[in-house]
Amino acid sequence: MSAGNGTGISTYKGEERALRAGRIGLGGLLLSVLAASAPLLVVAGVMPTTYAVMGIVGQPLLFVLLGVALLLFSVGYAEMSRHVHNAGAFYAYIARGLGPTAGAGASVVALVAYSAMQVGIYGIFGFEISGLADRHLGLLVPWWIPSLAAVAVVGVLGWLKIDLSAKVLGVLLAVEVVMVVIFDVAAIGSPGPEGLSLQAFDPGTLAGAGLGTALCFAFASFVGFEQAPVYAEETRRPQVVVARAMFLAVGFAALFLALSSWALNVASGPSRIVEDARTQSAGLLFALAEGRLGTGFAEIMHLFFVTGMFAAMLSFHNVVARYAFAMGREGLLPSSLGRTTRGSGAPGTGSLLQSAVSVAVIVVFAATDGRPTGDPTAPVLRLFTWMGNVGALGVITLMAVASVAVIVFFARRGAARAQAHRLACSAVACAALVTIVVYTVKDFDVLLGAGPGSALRWALPGIIGLAAVVGLVHGLVLRSVRPAAHRRIGLGNEAFQLERTATAGAARPPAPRG
Repeated sequence: MSAGNGTGISTYKGEERALRAGRIGLGGLLLSVLAASAPLLVVAGVMPTTYAVMGIVGQPLLFVLLGVALLLFSVGYAEMSRHVHNAGAFYAYIARGLGPTAGAGASVVALVAYSAMQVGIYGIFGFEISGLADRHLGLLVPWWIPSLAAVAVVGVLGWLKIDLSAKVLGVLLAVEVVMVVIFDVAAIGSPGPEGLSLQAFDPGTLAGAGLGTALCFAFASFVGFEQAPVYAEETRRPQVVVARAMFLAVGFAALFLALSSWALNVASGPSRIVEDARTQSAGLLFALAEGRLGTGFAEIMHLFFVTGMFAAMLSFHNVVARYAFAMGREGLLPSSLGRTTRGSGAPGTGSLLQSAVSVAVIVVFAATDGRPTGDPTAPVLRLFTWMGNVGALGVITLMAVASVAVIVFFARRGAARAQAHRLACSAVACAALVTIVVYTVKDFDVLLGAGPGSALRWALPGIIGLAAVVGLVHGLVLRSVRPAAHRRIGLGNEAFQLERTATAGAARPPAPRG
């Protein structure tokens, strides 16, 4: 059922299980993955929260250390990207290294984790739009109305060409970065009463009971760079571009986050930053910016704070749609999800699925919120915090398992000696990631702002555990019931190319003897 003229990819048979190739280059890919990290959301929301809740003054040093750990992770992960080009990314890598059943488990975890992170942002997005409408227009708008409107816009963009989405993400990301850099320069040029202190880079500032939880928050700020392999099938020269995008994304994020966190520290003062963050919360950045750059700049920054959330939602939406496409193509989800839209070549059915899930979750949270207008409890402290932390836990877990898969993949192929330095980097990264996972689960009540006796501290991280179990059981069932489909897990379009070659070979008459 081919499109025939090559202008449309609308079925899920044969070669058309592939996404449209050559859509984006290095620049577009880099912008797409960096947008997921929502720089302005991190600086205005995550950093003040980390200062306030954990009391860790050395947050800038924390970003440097995490940047090093994630660069080590990227060494092996990037090398794997040269050998495996599959929109299933994490689960495809894990399947190729640890086997199809492990890949099936990882596929469900990835789908749940990235869906949770995207849907969570809808909560804080709706709350911020509601607040802006009230403050500037005098309109009382329930948070879930702008959230649902955002679902519709994101869904349309997800249905269209990936290069169009990349352009939208690129513009929004560039503005976010420029705004934060202007603040950084102003803060460093006009520091607080303690001057240009480097105390935040003193290892002694990391001491304290909140270090483990601070690691979790800081890690979430980097999420996005690992998504580059998801677009491998749609990039030009994926064996080169994907690896470059990952290294550039991690390097940029580490530098940007460390500098911006230090700028906040300097503007407020190392001895005051924790107390100021506790007092002003997410308003800290805007208050410090207003004092140095004026009310107009602070208001514009607040506006792009919202557009940055939109960029992150679109980026995560594109990733989830591609995971769903890859899973549909390989029989882990209904095969209809392995369709791409005619004309754009985007995973349209996967995009529709993620839009439907987002609407369902928003409706549930809206229905359980007795006072939606102007009440941050449901959209921010519940939807955003719950879903965001569940998603971050899932991604950290996937990265740890993927590090092991990289080692096994090359070792089984007799390349352990040639890849020894890369495998060593993966091993060190895995140890660091497992440590963060342990701290995340142990301190999940702190992440949620719930009491130690709260059932949520185990129920929410249990979502990731349940997803892994469901995926593993599904993989075992496939191995028993549909062994051919089980063997294809992680192979992507390559499996169908191999099948076609095998079929053609079987149909070819044997060569005459003698």
